[in-house]
Amino acid sequence: MDIQSPLLTDLATRIIIPLGKRAAFDGQAMQGLTPVITFASQELLLLTPQVSSVPEKQLKNPIGSLSHFRDQIVGALDLAITGI
Repeated sequence: MDIQSPLLTDLATRIIIPLGKRAAFDGQAMQGLTPVITFASQELLLLTPQVSSVPEKQLKNPIGSLSHFRDQIVGALDLAITGI
């Protein structure tokens, strides 16, 4: 999932957080750090500890928006970076 601000579109890389199927993790999520995200009728985990950057040209066209999960995403990043 691309989380980088649209203000930084001139950069050749994008900051991403992978998503994983919740079932693949035995339904377990780390409170706050890996929140459950529902998209296209699938329960996914935001794999915040795996935040990374990738070349923009490797990303395909967006298939949807998770902007309504903004608070959970920012909260997970805050927890990973500051512990709060």
